[in-house]
Amino acid sequence: MPALSSDAIGDLPVLWLRDNCPCAQCRDPRTGQKLFQIDALPDGLRVATVAAAERAGEPAVEVVWAPDGHCSAYPSAWLEANRPGGPGHRDRRTEAGKELWTARDLAGRLPEADWEAYLGEPAVRARMLESVLRVGFMVLRGVPEREGQVLAVAETFGYVRETNYGKLFDVRVEPDPNNLAFTSAAIAPHTDNPYRDPVPTLQLLHCLVNEADGGDSGLVDGFGAAALLRREDPEAFEVLTRTPVPFVFRDAGTELRADRPLIGTDPLGHVREVRFNNRSSGTLRLPADALESFYAAYRTFAKLLLRPELRLDLRLAPGDCLVFDNTRLLHARTAFAQDGERHLQGCYADLDGLASALAVLRRADTLEPLAELFAGAGTTEYLGEPVSMAQHMLQAGARAEAAGAPPHLVAAALLHDVGHVEDDVVTGRELMAGTDNRHSHTGAGMLSRWFGPEVTEPVRLHVAAKRYLCAVEPGYHDRLSEASKYTLAVQGGVMTPAQAAEFAALPGAADAVAVRRWDDEAKDPDAVTPPFEHFLPMLTALLRG
Repeated sequence: MPALSSDAIGDLPVLWLRDNCPCAQCRDPRTGQKLFQIDALPDGLRVATVAAAERAGEPAVEVVWAPDGHCSAYPSAWLEANRPGGPGHRDRRTEAGKELWTARDLAGRLPEADWEAYLGEPAVRARMLESVLRVGFMVLRGVPEREGQVLAVAETFGYVRETNYGKLFDVRVEPDPNNLAFTSAAIAPHTDNPYRDPVPTLQLLHCLVNEADGGDSGLVDGFGAAALLRREDPEAFEVLTRTPVPFVFRDAGTELRADRPLIGTDPLGHVREVRFNNRSSGTLRLPADALESFYAAYRTFAKLLLRPELRLDLRLAPGDCLVFDNTRLLHARTAFAQDGERHLQGCYADLDGLASALAVLRRADTLEPLAELFAGAGTTEYLGEPVSMAQHMLQAGARAEAAGAPPHLVAAALLHDVGHVEDDVVTGRELMAGTDNRHSHTGAGMLSRWFGPEVTEPVRLHVAAKRYLCAVEPGYHDRLSEASKYTLAVQGGVMTPAQAAEFAALPGAADAVAVRRWDDEAKDPDAVTPPFEHFLPMLTALLRG
């Protein structure tokens, strides 16, 4: 990226800029923590002088402040990546930081890994932990089939949350159960422990034996279902976000209660939590008209959650361990015959520990795999086009940069087709053979190892953006290359008017359309592009903190 001009900080809020001073006087070099309070900054703070500079071999902007003479040096790449008006902070616990899904969306790309690879390869572990944060779950295969092993799984990323059920609990038929989970009955989609404050945010289920007829597991994306409810019945959504429900559990030695809405939102209105468990909901005491409204909305949401297309069914085999976000995913079970043994062991943990483990793994991570992709497999064919895959992506990144796009969009354009390569194998050939390799979703998942949704969402949606533009922009389809017209049919074809309206309402739609246009233009065999290394400072500045 070119250096920022020395006057580029002129419109930046001075308190924000000074609060982010990276010097050793303002931040402890060991911990990165601030050494001052915001009220300690001088009154009348203003910029005295600005000059171009260099720090650690990279361009920077040096600011001298008045009235105290303090000097700050800001890396140009940092200023670009964090400039006001760019992609805002997204709370990763809300729907804004997630990939919402239906069962079809995960076809052929379950977030799963072998236990030994998960333990031994940091990149595999990081990919799996990221999957829990992004899509809500992971499945580890080949976990040793011994009692108590589920605790060892939890300890690979955090700490076990002990409850009245103990550190771990057995999911099997019990002679005197205190919970329907310990019977052979079918259980509808639900979240666990809604009566706790705070609720355990992660649940683990490790299969030791599954010889019963039935007993298959199911998962529903509660955030996706809530977003669907908001689109189809905004009034019902509103009722369920503002009506506290008394969730209660009691047995001989325990009495727990938490009053929370079925759909919890943040101050911006984003879905942040779903608590749904009819077995644990108590009696609401509200005025009659409020009860009428609540129960109408409750039934609507309950019916929506049972739609077959929302439910991902899977049968856990011995050695499988399912780890999922209990504030987001609803889990279910089909009934099973008691004459066949079924034994799972479970425990609870928390998302903050998992997110911490992932962040520590990322500290040791580098962008080397992306550099290798551009230098290796990316130099091969690009699916019937007159350029290689690397040339195509470098052209898209260069076009975005030349257009003055913000860094996150330059990155998305540069990396939009990485999902066509997996372990040095060009999976895009499947697409040309008539099988959708869903490279946009695969690429977004791969890139989430390093980048946030501001980069990954335009990548995930860039194929949908082609289908959208074909539906709404006269002449767009005719301008596509022959190869792109062919893949359009494989990828679902032109959107219907309803699909186009739904796409246009997505938060990342505009960015995805921008990436799509650079994608379409980046097929010139004679174009001269900068190397991948040219973009490294920008990509480094965009890395998740």
